[in-house]
Formats: sequence, C-alpha cells, structure tokens
Amino acid sequence: MTDSRARRMWKALEPYHAITYFSPDTKQATDALGLKGGWMSYFGCRAAPLGPVGPDLVAALFYSFHPAMVARALSDAWDHATPAQLLDARLQAVDNAVRRLFPGTSFDRAADVARQAAELAPVSGRPMAAANAALEWPDEPHLVLWQATTILRESRGDGHVAALVAAGLSPCQACLTISAAGGPSKEVFQVNRRWSDEDWAAAEDDLRGRGLLDSTGALTDAGRALRREIEATTDRLADQGWRTLGDDLTAELHDLVHPLSAQLMSAGFIPQDNPMAMRWD
Repeated sequence: MTDSRARRMWKALEPYHAITYFSPDTKQATDALGLKGGWMSYFGCRAAPLGPVGPDLVAALFYSFHPAMVARALSDAWDHATPAQLLDARLQAVDNAVRRLFPGTSFDRAADVARQAAELAPVSGRPMAAANAALEWPDEPHLVLWQATTILRESRGDGHVAALVAAGLSPCQACLTISAAGGPSKEVFQVNRRWSDEDWAAAEDDLRGRGLLDSTGALTDAGRALRREIEATTDRLADQGWRTLGDDLTAELHDLVHPLSAQLMSAGFIPQDNPMAMRWD
C-alpha cells in the first residue's frame, strides 16, 4: 500500500523512540535496580507511566504478547523498583545512548517541533499515549525529542490495537497475519512475543475457518483486504494529530528526524527483521 503521511511519520520517528528497546543502556540501568532480564526491563520501563499495574492490564494494552510472557516478566518487577525509578532509569539510559550515538548533534529544532506534535496527538481512548503524555517533560532537547516520539508512537499503537480489535483479530492472529502479509517472520514473533507452535496452529485454523487464510498458510484475498483495512485505519487514526500540526511542520519534523533514524537502521542498531515490522528502504 502507498505510504500515507501518518505512515511516513511513523517510519521516520519510530527508530529514534526504539533506542530505548535496543540500546544496552536500558538493561544496564534496570539491572542496577535489581530487575532480572531484558523482558522484565522492557515491560517494567514501558509500563511505568501507567503506575504499578498488573500483568493482565499490561498484556491487554500491549496486545501482541502472550499473557504468560507478560506475567513471568512483570510479576515482581515492582518489588525491585517503583515506576518512578524506572521512568528515571529509562530516561537516563536514552540520554547515555543518544549522546554516544549522535555526538555533537543539535536537537533543538527537532525537539521543539516534536513536542508540538506530541501535544496535539490524540490521547482520548488511548491509555498508553495518555499515560506518557501526562509525564513531565525533560529539559534536554534530545530527551524532549525522545519523549515526544514515545507519545506519538504510543498514540499510534493504541489506535492500531483498536483497529485489530474491530477487525476481530486476536493477539496471536495479529502477529500471524502481519507475518503472512510480508512482515516479521514467525520465528521473530515466537521469540519476541512467545506464541507457541500450538498457539500459532490454533490461530491459523480459526483464520482458515473465516476464509482469511488458505491451506498453505497464505492470506486469501479477503485476508489481504482485512490487513490493508487495519493498516489504513491505523494511519487514518494517527493522522488526526498530523493534520492539526499542519503540512509544513509535519514535513519539517520528518526531515529533521529521518536522518537520525536512517543512521540507526543502516548501522544495524535495530535489526531489519524486528517485531515492530519496521523495514527500511
């Protein structure tokens, strides 16, 4: 499908936000607080804006992860660190990573425009976006840019979950159908979302019964149409904020951040086959 404005902006901004997931600084910071393993670090840091919530709520909001995976990783995270400590840890980790990855780079204008965009991003009915938007803004421009990209990607992600729910796709089926549409491989989703072969097979059986998947595991015409509808709905919901920001500032922000993300992707900082379905041309 042709890239919409909202999709172009997601591609430009997502890798900069994803520094928090792929930089070793984040795990080092959470290790120092007593958290155990990369997934406890991931779920704790990403869920921290919500407060000390339980794994059932996190699995529901994050959507694509097996609930048992979330439960194992988050079950005692709050025994090691408070949400406030994890918010500080993730911000310090991004600070360290960005200073190392982009020495001497000026972030002033990108931070200014990105904050404007983030403050216009829709948050009603979007809990992850609202939780991040409620946080205080950091002082340093490169951290303002990171927090803005986080609000923007969580706003888009909340809208994407709404589109998946409206389409009647379970979390496992969401992963399966995007993989079948040419996205991340089954193996990537099994490693990073923990859906077993049995889970995957059950999801396939249901999709075949609905005429969305054929006997070989490929999407049918109806299945491809449904995936296109989900992505189009996600883009349409995400475009609300960009429409309010306006064409000129949106294009300026794209041109300011795209080179940073291009550097991260081309250097292999973020793997090409990643669970975010982020591909770089």
